[in-house]
Amino acid sequence: MPKFLTIGYGDRKGYDRMPEDIRANAHEQDAYLVAEGAIMGVAGPPVQIRNPEASGVDIHEGQFMSAALPIAGFALIEAANLEEAIEKVSGVPCAVAHGVVEVWPIY
Repeated sequence: MPKFLTIGYGDRKGYDRMPEDIRANAHEQDAYLVAEGAIMGVAGPPVQIRNPEASGVDIHEGQFMSAALPIAGFALIEAANLEEAIEKVSGVPCAVAHGVVEVWPIY
């Protein structure tokens, strides 16, 4: 089955303003995806690694990408197609808590 990388963006402010019942449903959707075999996690502090032409590793703390909202977490899910992947993540916390979820097909 095709795999998709999902990247959730969101902040505590958006999460906290979500009604309790919607929050509970969103966490149930996360639990459903994990039960289905999704690999899911909360994002920790990133580091950047460079090794131009294998000349030596250079490591810097901090993210390379920038976005209006911080990255909150990642998941690797399976779905029959992009439409099904979108349906699966449309109810997770970042999607319903005033954040956003990107879905990247893995080829």
